Amino acid sequence: MTTRAAITGVTGRMGTALVRTVRDDGRFTLAGGTERKGHAAVGGTSLGFDVVDDLANLLPGCDVVIDFTSPEASLAHARACAEAKVALVIGSTGFTPEQKGALATLATKIPIVLSPNMSIGVNLMIEVAAELAKRLGEGFEIDILEAHHRLKKDSPSGTALRLGEEIAKATGRTSADFAQSRVGQIGERPRSEIGIQALRGGDVVGEHTVYFFGDGERLELTHRASSRDQFARGAARAAHWAAHQPPGLYGMSDVLRGEKK
Repeated sequence: MTTRAAITGVTGRMGTALVRTVRDDGRFTLAGGTERKGHAAVGGTSLGFDVVDDLANLLPGCDVVIDFTSPEASLAHARACAEAKVALVIGSTGFTPEQKGALATLATKIPIVLSPNMSIGVNLMIEVAAELAKRLGEGFEIDILEAHHRLKKDSPSGTALRLGEEIAKATGRTSADFAQSRVGQIGERPRSEIGIQALRGGDVVGEHTVYFFGDGERLELTHRASSRDQFARGAARAAHWAAHQPPGLYGMSDVLRGEKK
């Protein structure tokens, strides 16, 4: 039996990639999609499936929803999914601590996979970066540089922040050690500082590099995304996994570990 999936924001950049991926994946049936109120696709089947402006209308025929929209829209979709007892995969970024707390509460009712980056390569990079930081020790300063297209709304990227969080956790630091800007006479760099910087321009899908600066040597760990398809493939893996899980708030690391069992 295939997993019945709905996709939000189906005409957007990520929505289009998700539709293509889910359609090509034999594990899924595409149950429909959503778009904002007033969109030309709403109310028709010109895309080959039903498009509605209210996710609740699709949920009775769904096992899982895949959502790459915005924090506000994702939270509204999470509430609808929790009401209907439908699993949810969220790839949106830019959530506030309060919004993350609300998602955690909703995850007591349904399985939610929340990840700022669904790429398998990036998620393995995060694990490797944390281990490198731990093993290299205090003799290396760490900076994270990310680059994205000019239309990206949040900065730094959720992936860069996640890299910083996992590195901090592995080395006994906190987000208070993050330096997201350096301007003026800032003085000598503190040993505990983790720099996180952002570039915006063109059509860059996503690039992340972690620099480990030592005396006399430098180690660089880089991931470059050349298309959105790998995000969609990762989201599909997460959706198939989430549809068979108990309620809880999960990340891509849970998905990858769970698939190995």
